[in-house]
Amino acid sequence: MRVRELFLLAAVTMVACAPDAEPAPDTADATVASAAAVEATSLLGTPLTRPEITGVRRDTMEMQLAAAQAVYDAAPDDADALIWVGRRLAYLGRYRDAIDIYTQGIAKHPEDARLYRHRGHRYITVREFDNAIADLARAAELVRGRPDEVEPDGQPNAFNIPTSTLQSNIWYHLALAHYLKHDFDAALPAWLEGMKVSNNEDMKVATSDWLYMTYRRLGRDADAARVLEPITADMNILENTAYHRRLLMYKGEIAPDSLLNMDTADPVQVATYGYGVGNWYLVNGDRDRAEQVFRRILEGPNWAAFGYIAAEADLATAGRR
Repeated sequence: MRVRELFLLAAVTMVACAPDAEPAPDTADATVASAAAVEATSLLGTPLTRPEITGVRRDTMEMQLAAAQAVYDAAPDDADALIWVGRRLAYLGRYRDAIDIYTQGIAKHPEDARLYRHRGHRYITVREFDNAIADLARAAELVRGRPDEVEPDGQPNAFNIPTSTLQSNIWYHLALAHYLKHDFDAALPAWLEGMKVSNNEDMKVATSDWLYMTYRRLGRDADAARVLEPITADMNILENTAYHRRLLMYKGEIAPDSLLNMDTADPVQVATYGYGVGNWYLVNGDRDRAEQVFRRILEGPNWAAFGYIAAEADLATAGRR
């Protein structure tokens, strides 16, 4: 790891590990400005505004961004420093600003696959799937034949163990962008490439879940069933519990309604569980119930969640029938 990256990670960790403070009063002007910023338009034509983050959580995230920005200002040609600024901006819901930062980075470092990988991810967030596919396909070209590398977490799991790599993230997001366009034929080979670099059980369940759904959308039920064969209840999952439980639901070991009623305060998890259930109903012929679940997902606040975007895509397709 480069000295500059170590310094950046140390700065970010120092901020993240600061003692908790009492929640600060919300600043009305900042909150209104944040909530009013339109970052994207949904696939159903709805303006999507920057998520509102308040109190100590926002203060911490702003401090993390400031730490990353300070490192980048000191070393503006350091791609690692630039990437962390982009990531911190995106965590604050400033997706367009993150895309702009990655674009600046690509101009400086056109052969750095990480920049295309991260910009491609955020193009998915803002529903620009063709741009995402172009970036992620370029990233895949740049890493071809190279050794993989662990991708550090910006929001670590409870074990502080990163579970994904650069190449697994490239193929995951590329496949997802095709899936969200409902180009399942194009998504399939990307998921299969992703499986080759899913080298721990967390990445295996995440990739297997979308691969299973893609096979089902293509009517290849026997292939989908084979995806489920290595999935067991005793897998060692650190963070992708929702994908693991969705796979167990597909196997018939968990009831769909139990996932819809999961007691979780995390809107990303709600969307993730919900989309798995909705898609399960859809591929098994219950379109009305599927659409009910998809609409329920869209009642949630986190429109950047992949399950939320996928629910949008299915409802948009239903509206064009």
